[in-house]
Amino acid sequence: MPLLGGIRPPIAVLCVLILALAGLTAKVLGPGGEPVVSKAVLSSQQHFAEDGAIALRASIDERVTDLRRTTAALNAGEPAEPERVLSDLGKTYQKWTGTTVLDLESGDVLAARGEPIPLAWLKKDDLTGEDALAPRMVRLETGDVRLMTMAVLDREDQPQQLLIASNSLSVPSITLGPFRIMSVVTRDGEVLATAGFEQAEALNSDQERKELTFLQKQMGLLADRAADLTDQHPATAKEPGSRGYPGVSGTLLGDDYNGRVSTAGYASLASSDPADKESVAAGLGLTVVALLPVVQQQTAADADRGLFGLIAAGALVALGILSVMVLWAGVQRPLLRLFLESRRLARGDLTRPVGVPGWGEAARIGSALERLRVQLGGPGGEDGAGRGGRGTRLGVRAPLALTAVLLLLWCVPVGLLLNRTDGSVSVPASMVNDQRDRTDLVADRVRRALNEAQADLVSTSRLLDVTDTAADTRLLRDALREHTRYQALYVVDGDGEIVTRAGGDPHDWSDDEDSPLLRVSGEGGRKPVLQAGAPVPEHKGFNLVGEIRVEFLNSLLSRPGLGEVRVVDPESRTLASSDGFLAFEKLPNNSLADLVRAGNLRVGAGTVENGLLLRDGGSVTVAAAAPFSGGGVASDIGWTVVSWQNAKGFQITAYEREDRSVLAGLLGLAAIIVSLGWVYLVVARPLRALAADAEKLADGDLKTVHYPRYQDEVGAVVRSLELIRQQVQARRQNQARQPADSRLGAGGK
Repeated sequence: MPLLGGIRPPIAVLCVLILALAGLTAKVLGPGGEPVVSKAVLSSQQHFAEDGAIALRASIDERVTDLRRTTAALNAGEPAEPERVLSDLGKTYQKWTGTTVLDLESGDVLAARGEPIPLAWLKKDDLTGEDALAPRMVRLETGDVRLMTMAVLDREDQPQQLLIASNSLSVPSITLGPFRIMSVVTRDGEVLATAGFEQAEALNSDQERKELTFLQKQMGLLADRAADLTDQHPATAKEPGSRGYPGVSGTLLGDDYNGRVSTAGYASLASSDPADKESVAAGLGLTVVALLPVVQQQTAADADRGLFGLIAAGALVALGILSVMVLWAGVQRPLLRLFLESRRLARGDLTRPVGVPGWGEAARIGSALERLRVQLGGPGGEDGAGRGGRGTRLGVRAPLALTAVLLLLWCVPVGLLLNRTDGSVSVPASMVNDQRDRTDLVADRVRRALNEAQADLVSTSRLLDVTDTAADTRLLRDALREHTRYQALYVVDGDGEIVTRAGGDPHDWSDDEDSPLLRVSGEGGRKPVLQAGAPVPEHKGFNLVGEIRVEFLNSLLSRPGLGEVRVVDPESRTLASSDGFLAFEKLPNNSLADLVRAGNLRVGAGTVENGLLLRDGGSVTVAAAAPFSGGGVASDIGWTVVSWQNAKGFQITAYEREDRSVLAGLLGLAAIIVSLGWVYLVVARPLRALAADAEKLADGDLKTVHYPRYQDEVGAVVRSLELIRQQVQARRQNQARQPADSRLGAGGK
């Protein structure tokens, strides 16, 4: 009999699945070594470092691009004195710590603004070749590091001049917690800039100051390790198939002090598009490291849950053994008995009565075989012999149902009751603080992007000549091609009429003195209309207006591990979102609207009372809001970035245990469906058909030929039944010929 068919394989598979599931349950739900710091906290530090790296990379690239674009515009325009160049540059962009104009031939300083720029690092021989004007990092006498960006002013009838602008490599200027530290690190592990220590130095406790000293040492050690880890290609640094941040990022664990463990996330500066070769910051070899000490959170309930996991695994083994015994006694044993009895009858052994099982299809088949044995001439032959199995109709479905019930007694409680959180999970305070700080970082990034958009308009407006429409149109088209953040650019006169335009259809713009330079309109439409304006110099009433693409703002909001992020106006109406939205729709939760109305959430942030941790029944939501603050025209428009996400998205141990319990229950259910479904299709249905055929044959149907469909126990009984049919048919033919032969013999006499 083939080993791959019949009743044995599904029962064996069920045994293997039960043992495997029991072992998996004991491993993932049983007691085990808890991590020093939860995965959720480590993942949050990694995302924090990635956000800082993105913000720093965007800041550096924007400054370099702005300087080069401004220089190109100056070279194409009318000649201007160096002092005028630096004055206009400072009015347009307030982003450089210092600017200087040099005469390339003599090396004399023609003009300087802001922080003095040392020139000892600059040599004339270095200003030749393809990389002559590449940005360079220079250390000042104070120990600070500056990024020097250069561009050549090459105008007619004037000697060539070198424009140099310096800016710091500091991390984004956001509010950090008292012990969070962010640093910018070189390839060699040298810390170029650090933020966070200045806030921690305000602590009064000696113990806290000692912890600060410890963290300073830890930052140096972890910075060296992060620099080594990021000094590789992102494709080889990540696991195959992993996505997310385009650069190299990860987490590190440092030493512990006073019950706190140093955790750090690191991320190398990388372009959003790995194929983009224009990102200057991505080629500087810098890494952002975010350090935060966290308290190890481990409760006594973890050991109890682990004990429950072992009990659940043991219960599965016990129920599995009982289920296999049910299948063996209710299905396999009667079927094998029928196989042996049918083969005995097919071979002509009719001396013993057929052993008829007590119930089900096996009893019906056994009764039919006993009747066929008598018809073949076997001893006995009482009327009604072997008819005892007809009354039971459930048959083999009964043990299958009982087996399913036994296994469901494990699957249902484990999947639905074991390790349930029911909204009582304690979310680490660092996760709530990270949600707030990361939201503040996104708000700062969006505000800077809007300021940058308006500053680009100011720079472009100086090149406009409203009397030359054709030239202005070419200028606007070139600017629209260079600035992907705009969907339309147009010049509006004092009466609101469009003078020249490029891009999409323009919208109304009024030149009211009280109107802000950043405006929102388009209520009732599919998308909000975000407009930024800049007056055209020497042409009163004329304004250059740029419409900012909503998709551009949406792209700034999408960050892993932050949930859904939206930009809302003072009335809590949505202007941009990371996950799709309807124009000017309200926030989905009144509590979120309360966060927006609260304004400044940094006072006491991270506490339940201030609404950053929202509980609604069994659901826990971590939310944060950060209003625009800082400089620029975008700081006064009253917009707020609000973010929220369900705490189940965090890699918290309690949620992971709940998910694993549900998975174990589903795997058990899958094992039931696969194994018992196999038995039903391969054994139960053919066995019911065999019982009907055997009864018809016993009732005298000798014309129907019985063909086995499967090479298994049921197929073997079918083959024996066909042989018995042939024997019964031959016996009756012989019995019919005997009287005829007798009559012929008597007539002859």
